[in-house]
Amino acid sequence: MQDRIVDFFVSPGMVSQMPKSIAETILDGAHQLRLAGVTEARREVGSILGHVLGRDRSFILTHADELLEPEQSETFQKLLNRRANGEPLQYLTGHQEFFGLDFEVSPDVLIPRPETELLVETALNLVNTKDALFCDVGTGSGCITISLLNRWPAWRALALDISAGALTVAQRNASYHGVADRVEFLVSDCFEAINDTHRSTFDLIVSNPPYVETSNRDSLQREVRDFEPHSALFAGADGLAVIRRLLIEAGSFLKTDGFFLFEIGFNQAAAVESLIDRDRWRLQGIYDDLQGIPRTIALQKLS
Repeated sequence: MQDRIVDFFVSPGMVSQMPKSIAETILDGAHQLRLAGVTEARREVGSILGHVLGRDRSFILTHADELLEPEQSETFQKLLNRRANGEPLQYLTGHQEFFGLDFEVSPDVLIPRPETELLVETALNLVNTKDALFCDVGTGSGCITISLLNRWPAWRALALDISAGALTVAQRNASYHGVADRVEFLVSDCFEAINDTHRSTFDLIVSNPPYVETSNRDSLQREVRDFEPHSALFAGADGLAVIRRLLIEAGSFLKTDGFFLFEIGFNQAAAVESLIDRDRWRLQGIYDDLQGIPRTIALQKLS
């Protein structure tokens, strides 16, 4: 009888169901992610667990011995498995910080990158008027538009995207940050849905267009290749199909002396510079990101 009782308490089924502490959960989860090839595994596990618990990092650190409820453990494990399969952390938690603001993200939108903050900084440096109207082409989550509107309370915007799903996310972000009354969202393939009333009306046009070469698909990280929207990533054989189109069309919608700012990919600066019509545009500058990579191009309309 005693042997049977011992066998009962040490059976694998019972061990797997025993509640784990926060510290044990992080330790085991980090091990699983490392085996799956995830870098910064411990940090990501902490973010997933914090999301499940609705707590911040400081709580996780100071309550290491606290036991998880069964429902919390189950939810955590499901999210951990998805991350181990390559799904980006931001899609699991539904959030990404950009320019000091918190943005909702989903598989409908590209995850905002730190290097895109350079585009926002450049726009704020070049356009210092308190009252401006600008257009964001391919707005995605709305992070560029909302960051600019947040900085200048009198600015107004038209945000375009080919994806209705992306615009739904952007609208929620605009409402969350209190700028929804100053931005109009419109489904549009580049400028296709804009009519003549918008010609020569914008002080600024900004864009983080797709610029990845289709032939580079297999070289991308699995998180990007398999989960982020391809319409926001790929732009033809050389990655410049959308940029070519924007360079042709953007000038019609800008005021004279207005600025057109857009992001480019690694090693694209020379190719993009060769596409610029110097009779229509003045090259204001090509700006490097924090990695020293040319990332943002600023043009000014001549006439």
